[in-house]
Order: sequence, then structure tokens, then C-alpha cells
Amino acid sequence: MSLIAPDFTESVIVRAADAEVVGRAPTTIRLLADSSATGGALSTQRVTLTGGADGAQPHHHANSAELFYLLDGAAQLLSGDQVVTAERGDLVIVPPGLAHAFAAAPGEDADILIVITPGIERFEYFRHLERISYGKVPPQSLLEVQELYDTYFRSSPAWDAARSTSGSAGR
Repeated sequence: MSLIAPDFTESVIVRAADAEVVGRAPTTIRLLADSSATGGALSTQRVTLTGGADGAQPHHHANSAELFYLLDGAAQLLSGDQVVTAERGDLVIVPPGLAHAFAAAPGEDADILIVITPGIERFEYFRHLERISYGKVPPQSLLEVQELYDTYFRSSPAWDAARSTSGSAGR
């Protein structure tokens, strides 16, 4: 087990009005603090999903854990082979190497604070996703940057089944 020694000396303060917003409804991402701001400790963003919208497809991080805290609403979260429905105030932490995904629960909205630690620069990853959604780059371009962002896509029959049926995820 290695210890991450963050290298920053000032508090990180991000005012809501100053956060960069990527995307548009039904999927909006507020970029809060990237790894460079936290000396490598973490990167964090707030994802707002409306009307059952998808968040991230199944993937894993080889070197980082990912924390999901439900600020409001309800979300489906894949953790390994398990799909859970999390509601306001619930917390799910996925360790490195474990497949995970997230989406608003069917017909629901979800407001999720996400923390990835240790951090690597990920804001450009979210900007890349926005370019894909606007048709500026092809979706398969993500496969070329998986290693750069420590985000490796995977298949998940459990996730596919949960997202294809309304409200079938376990709690």
C-alpha cells in the first residue's frame, strides 16, 4: 500500500459561480477542483442528471478510488457486478480496479458529488466528453485516451440489464 502525499499549501476554494460547467441538460458537470489544484490528492466534480439520464458507462480506474455522494435525487450505481440505487445522503465508494458506472434512476433526477483519489488531471476528460456530445470528435476517440485519464471502459451485463428495465436495480 502506498501513501499519497499531496503537495499543496493553500486551501482550495471554488465558488459555485466560478466553477466551469460542461455539458447541458440532461447531463451537466461542474468542474470543481482538479488534481493540479490539490497537489495530486484528488479531483472532484458535481454531476447533475435529469429525467433518468445516463452518467458514465461501465469503466474502472486502475489507480484511483471513486466516491459518489448523493446530494439530492436518486441514482443507479454499478459497483462490480452489483447495481444499487442510492438516494439523497447515500455514499458509495468504489476501489481501484472495480467496474463502476452511474446514472439517474429511471425517471428521476440525481445531483452527485464525485471525488476521485488520488487525483490526476481529469477536467480535460470531461471537456472531451462534451466535444463528443456536440459531434466535434467521434465517441471512439475516448479509447485513445483511456490510459491518460486512468479510465478504462468495460462491459457489464448487470449494468445493461439494470438500465434496460425500469427500476429493477437493488437497494
